[in-house]
Amino acid sequence: MPELPEVEVVRRGLVSWVRGRTITSVDVLDPRSIRRHALGAEDFAGNLEGALVLDVVRRGKFLWLPLEEAAAEGTGRDVDGTVSAGTGGSGRPAVALMAHLGMSGQLLMQDSGVPDEKHLKIRLRLSPADGMPEQLRFVDQRIFGGLFVTSLVPTSDGGPGGLGELPSPVIAEEAAHIARDPLDPNFSFDTFYRRLRLRRTGLKRALLDQGLVSGIGNIYADEALWRARLHYARPTDTLRRAEALRVLDAAREVMLDALAAGGTSFDSLYVNVNGASGYFDRSLNAYGREKQECKRCAAAGIVSLMKREQFMNRSSYTCPVCQPRPRNGRW
Repeated sequence: MPELPEVEVVRRGLVSWVRGRTITSVDVLDPRSIRRHALGAEDFAGNLEGALVLDVVRRGKFLWLPLEEAAAEGTGRDVDGTVSAGTGGSGRPAVALMAHLGMSGQLLMQDSGVPDEKHLKIRLRLSPADGMPEQLRFVDQRIFGGLFVTSLVPTSDGGPGGLGELPSPVIAEEAAHIARDPLDPNFSFDTFYRRLRLRRTGLKRALLDQGLVSGIGNIYADEALWRARLHYARPTDTLRRAEALRVLDAAREVMLDALAAGGTSFDSLYVNVNGASGYFDRSLNAYGREKQECKRCAAAGIVSLMKREQFMNRSSYTCPVCQPRPRNGRW
């Protein structure tokens, strides 16, 4: 499943193609991909057609496109570019197109002459723009993802809802319950550490808790813990401040490295908006390296083979030498 770096790669690609363009028509080719839009395909298309895409925003693994609704009275922008409609009287956009990528969802920008992909589910046609593809396509082989229209609500802390080009203190309703992620400029380490210490659980389970810190999935949790030299079962209530800071810094660093590499692709199911795969999998130090030498130990002349253990119906990869299991470890 795409994690934060993969979704951020998609966000950065989308924003350069769709921001400031109008959705002119919508084709729902498979209603299963809008099952989260309870009012069905006609209402889904009616909410989108004629709407202006204002931005592309991400928090954690959640991605949404704030919209200026065409049906609102006085639709348009003022001379200075301020949104003047579709804002519910607040001066902020009121609705958004939410994208849930699931296991295999892809958002692709394509020219109209490009043949439809085998698993194409939804097609959005956009207003013309010089040198830019006309269509935004949602492709999903396994149909765990989807698109739907949602409301934007005020953020609980008054800060921007997520990472975008035009920060606004609203957030997609379905994302309002999750914490900020380590790449968010408004992320508070003090808040994270205080809440972490109150947990009586293992460190990796805490890192995967989207209500505590968002965007860290199984792959990047293992990578961050390896970089921080901490075992996934370390009890959170014994974690010193410096150790918590070390693992958060490691999570931030590994995700920035993954972003620079275009994300992690193990197969063709994750691609960016141009259809290109990421290649960070070539730089993984822990995940998927069972019975291979630990790179850090090998550099120090120590022979240690990476170990895989079952964890929450998934796997965890650790080095038994530089990430020793704590005697009082917890899941």
